[in-house]
Amino acid sequence: MAPGAIFETPNVAEPFNKRDGMALEATSDAIDDVNVLKVALKVKNGTATQEEKDIYEQSQFDAQKDKTQFRQYEEACDRVKNFYREQHEKQTVAYNLKARNSFHAKVRAKMTIWEAMEKLNTLIDESDPDTSLSQIEHLLQSAEAIRRDGKPRWMQLTGLIHDLGKLLFFFDAEGQWDVVGDTFPVGCAFDKKIIYPDTFVGNPDHKDPIYSTEYGIYTPGCGLDNVMLSWGHDEYLYHIMKEQSTIPDDGLAMIRYHSFYPWHNQGAYGWMMNEKDHKMLEAVKAFNPYDLYSKSDDVPKVEDLKEYYKGIVDEFIGWDKKIKW
Repeated sequence: MAPGAIFETPNVAEPFNKRDGMALEATSDAIDDVNVLKVALKVKNGTATQEEKDIYEQSQFDAQKDKTQFRQYEEACDRVKNFYREQHEKQTVAYNLKARNSFHAKVRAKMTIWEAMEKLNTLIDESDPDTSLSQIEHLLQSAEAIRRDGKPRWMQLTGLIHDLGKLLFFFDAEGQWDVVGDTFPVGCAFDKKIIYPDTFVGNPDHKDPIYSTEYGIYTPGCGLDNVMLSWGHDEYLYHIMKEQSTIPDDGLAMIRYHSFYPWHNQGAYGWMMNEKDHKMLEAVKAFNPYDLYSKSDDVPKVEDLKEYYKGIVDEFIGWDKKIKW
């Protein structure tokens, strides 16, 4: 689908065309591969929960291959390890405070939700349009999978927009490391359940007398609403939707926490949780399969579905509303 919307010029110092969207998406896909393969490996080793087994068996991932061949897991890890080393060294408290101050200090662009989806299409574009799905089609795949399972309309909307925060890459991001990747709290000790925990050695906060302690700047039971998660496209979109939509808390949690794997998949940082977070954890777990496993050979027909999703967007955000990005 050829995007045809006209957009206001974003308030950014660097033009859009200076950023390589294909490289960002390749990294994002490799990160997803690792998270999918981790579940597959747990199934093979007999350590997966029934929920994880069900998700893996229901998915189309690697359906035509021998699931006992897991060399690809190591290969996927090798592809993303250098990315995570950079992310883990640079996601400091100081950077996160700076990123949040920058976020609140200016408006980078004003676009409707559908305009943002079309803009993402133009920024993250595959080299062969005959064999690759557009970003809108990928987003619709998640939304349609949620819809087929009879989930509520706000959850369908969450699936539709959950990756729109990748626009951050073309605004204020310093690289890929502050846009994609698994997320984690900053301001306290980095948990060993974060992927590649040894790569935090180069992070200045790793030896900080306060930030390196178990609780750091937080207190037990403080609640995740009061925690700084590493800045990236999930955190960025969460703050935008929290301020400019009526998506319920469960949907906002799905946006903010679906990449927080140490928490929702590994059981880390339980000491931070309050009563609300236990409910949000269940919501995130319910959303995660649609994030990782919704890709299939079925290509959504954008024009056939646009009118349906127009109604949902209008209900919780506003179809014509210019979102401040």
